Amino acid sequence: MFSLNKCLVRACHNLSISTIGEDGNIAEDKSYCLDHSPNPGKIQQDIFNYINTHEKIVGLNASGMTFLNMDLSGKRFYGCNFMHCTFTNCHSKGLRSRMSMFDSAVFTDCNLIESNIQFSSFAGCTFSRVLFTSSDMVQDNFNGINSIQTSFDDTDLYNSRFIRSKLVNTSFRNCNLKKSYFCEITQENTSFKMSNTREAIFSEKGSEISLDIGGSESSVRGEIL
Repeated sequence: MFSLNKCLVRACHNLSISTIGEDGNIAEDKSYCLDHSPNPGKIQQDIFNYINTHEKIVGLNASGMTFLNMDLSGKRFYGCNFMHCTFTNCHSKGLRSRMSMFDSAVFTDCNLIESNIQFSSFAGCTFSRVLFTSSDMVQDNFNGINSIQTSFDDTDLYNSRFIRSKLVNTSFRNCNLKKSYFCEITQENTSFKMSNTREAIFSEKGSEISLDIGGSESSVRGEIL
């Protein structure tokens, strides 16, 4: 996992961002978070270079960074921290991730087709025009996400969580939803066509989808297509 070293600024509670040592490896030394780094441009460029030159990345903390027009296809991330990051126009076909944190990140115009991301957290993320099509997203946390014009089509979402998420123009067609939780979601023009919705949990009362047109705050809103 990524280092849990706190930023060297005493009043700051953020974790320190990773630094790359002279040997080209991730250093374990204590450092600053991105906001307090004396040279944030160099640290970010070092991390970009490290990612570009390595297929397997372990324990990287890149919290708060912006990734623009990057190709992460085929990269493997293990125990990394991308919380509060911004990903724009990133193409990541076949990306692999285990036990990594993307909480509160923003993804815009990104492609993660055929990715394999397991035991990872996307809680509170914003997805706008993102493709997860044909991926394995097993036991992931999507609680509280805002999803707009995003596709999870043909994806294995076994035992993943979408609790209290807002889903707008989002598609879950032909997905494996076994043991996936969609409790207290808000949805508009969301499709679950050809998915095994009877094995998912859409309310605290049972596993099948329950519709309450014009109903309570906790009900599934809209129409299941």
